[in-house]
Amino acid sequence: MARATARAMAGQPSIVTVFGGSGFVGRYVVKRLAAAGHVVRVCVRDVEAAMFLKPMGAVGQVVLLRAPVTDAAAVEAACAGASAVVNLVGILYEKGRACFDAIHRDGAANVARAAAKAGARALVQVSAIGADAQSPSAYARSKAEGEAAVRAAFPAATILRPSIVFGPEDGFFNRVGALAQFLPALPLYGGGATRFQPVYVGDVADAVVKALSDPGCAGKTYELGGPATYSFKELMDYILAETGRRRCLVSLPFGVARVQARFLELLPVPPLTRDQVKLLERDNVVSPGALTLAELGIAPTPLEAVVPSYLGRFRPGGRRREREAA
Repeated sequence: MARATARAMAGQPSIVTVFGGSGFVGRYVVKRLAAAGHVVRVCVRDVEAAMFLKPMGAVGQVVLLRAPVTDAAAVEAACAGASAVVNLVGILYEKGRACFDAIHRDGAANVARAAAKAGARALVQVSAIGADAQSPSAYARSKAEGEAAVRAAFPAATILRPSIVFGPEDGFFNRVGALAQFLPALPLYGGGATRFQPVYVGDVADAVVKALSDPGCAGKTYELGGPATYSFKELMDYILAETGRRRCLVSLPFGVARVQARFLELLPVPPLTRDQVKLLERDNVVSPGALTLAELGIAPTPLEAVVPSYLGRFRPGGRRREREAA
């Protein structure tokens, strides 16, 4: 408590409200904020599912609240008294009432308005590289509209746009590694030429914390990418090499991918949607001249330094073989 008080006296946030704190990036943000001595209000849809966050802080330091970003009243209550707010909420596909506009645009607007009303000193909105109001992708358009809504309600907000994020719980490297265990062939959409700049989840979390603590970040937009770019094919080759799998990579034109996605969208958790195919038609890399991790004082972590540590379980023999080799 004394540490939190000292930080508050130094002008740093004592209470930080984090929306989406139980997600992939969120758990890293919560851990860092708690370690820095802040009281962290974690706003989620399912409190029980987020209980794993409680041990990241001292007793009473990590507070779980049910406050979906679509519930304006709950969002306002969660922000009351907070001196900083973080919005990490996002979805990769639409299902039922969980649509891009409701989550990425209207939800972001609710958070920004609530942060402004609470008198929060700082707001960080995590968006995505490729956010573009003119994009053919509904995901990318809604991300851009969310950024605009945040700027309108809270002009001093810091916007962070990460590329594909990697880490032990990620949804890309783990998914491909799992598929390579039993599929004889893997698809290369559009021939695998789309470029990505994977960024480590810990670096993204550090960027959030830096943006909250540094007044110089207010009102700025940063694009977060790793130290190297890779084509989709290069990433697939890398995963196969790290998992020790020999699989055929089959080139699928984007037109064929869209037809495939039409049927995959019928699954409860679709591995590919037509909107995601539209995203794959554009490179996902840091724009020339953009503010980056370097301007935040963060040295980007190479994927080669992290990814092998969790792809090991997808190798023939998995962890058992690794233990025997050790």
